[in-house]
Amino acid sequence: MLIRRKSFLALGAAGASAALLSACGSSDSDSSNASDAGAASDGGGDAAPQADASADLVIWADEAKATALKEPTEKWGTDNGLKVAVQTVANDLQTSFVTANQAGNGPDIVMGAHDWIGNLVQNGAISTVQLPADAEDTTLSVALDAMQYNGQTYGVPYAVETLVLFANKKLTNVPEPSTFEELVEAGTAGGADNVLSLPVGEEGDAYHMEPLYTSAGGYLFGKDSEGAYDPKDLGVGKEGSIAAGEKMKELGKKGVLKTSITGDNAISLFTDGKSAYLISGPWAIADIKKAKIDVALSAVPGFEGMDKAVPFAGVNGFYAAANGKNAGNAQTFLADVAGTADLAKAMFAKNELPPVNKDLQKELASDHPEMAKVAGLAEKNADPMPAIPAMGEVWKPLGQAQANIIGGADPKSTMESAGKQISSKVS
Repeated sequence: MLIRRKSFLALGAAGASAALLSACGSSDSDSSNASDAGAASDGGGDAAPQADASADLVIWADEAKATALKEPTEKWGTDNGLKVAVQTVANDLQTSFVTANQAGNGPDIVMGAHDWIGNLVQNGAISTVQLPADAEDTTLSVALDAMQYNGQTYGVPYAVETLVLFANKKLTNVPEPSTFEELVEAGTAGGADNVLSLPVGEEGDAYHMEPLYTSAGGYLFGKDSEGAYDPKDLGVGKEGSIAAGEKMKELGKKGVLKTSITGDNAISLFTDGKSAYLISGPWAIADIKKAKIDVALSAVPGFEGMDKAVPFAGVNGFYAAANGKNAGNAQTFLADVAGTADLAKAMFAKNELPPVNKDLQKELASDHPEMAKVAGLAEKNADPMPAIPAMGEVWKPLGQAQANIIGGADPKSTMESAGKQISSKVS
């Protein structure tokens, strides 16, 4: 697919394999997930291992999170008189988990992004979980919302990511613009080669474009009376998406949005001092620090007189396998993880991710202000990416439509065509 961000949370590790997940668990062949999104943590490596039959609790995770998990979970096991095995699944974690769970040789717990939930539930791969009564007091609400699917809670949230605006203070005198128009004006006045680094590419990038799309009135799926996403209510091709397309065409004509800026060069253009602003996520922070850019971090601004810019939030969590051999131990572990920030704090030392625990967010604010601020902006400004399987059909048509519009195509006919293409897949 087309979302080429270097996602910390691997917000999508299925991509083409999502169809396999659907086939092995449901007759709905159109349930591909939003999973191609970042996949950085799920790339490479050998096939998934068999779950360690000698362990009292088996956890599967990608390489980065497995490394961070090993020490604190082994300590938890020792404290509880249990042997815990953390196993790395470096390639196609979601697919491997579903297949192993159905075969009865999978783990007890898997770590993954919340936009997996629709496919995992559809395939009968995960069980509901019970969060502590004080979860609303201790955990970001955006993270709790992300773990909900069809009115049930399916995971214990751990970390969150979202898009934010980075500003190079040497290249703009408006480090935190209140409107997108102010961003364009200040970036132009600063004289940088590019006003903004925002990945577009020849095939588009609907993930990175979401803040602008929503600010102009666009939406992807509406919600039913119970607040669940309704795949029959598609916003692509409707009035708001066309208005968004008109804004994108205007910005393309001005050279603010460029198909030459992609997921491969967006961050480096900013760190090389060739862009005044960058719209990206926490995965950009390490490169920005290394380049010693004097940077400001703020919410992505919306268009003047229009709606607020609302990027996606991606939440990583722990999920209990439906066919795990140690279900009781899994639920005990998840209850302990949900009840305290201890595990997340220990993992942060080896794998820095914006925390969903409010106390940990405050604790990290002094030494890791960027990570804490991303978490705060996710809570304040972002919506969880829809976890419904129909999201998998959105990325390519919408991204391509946006790229075409930025390149000069007619917004109305292009968005309407994309909407028809998506509708034909999800109806």
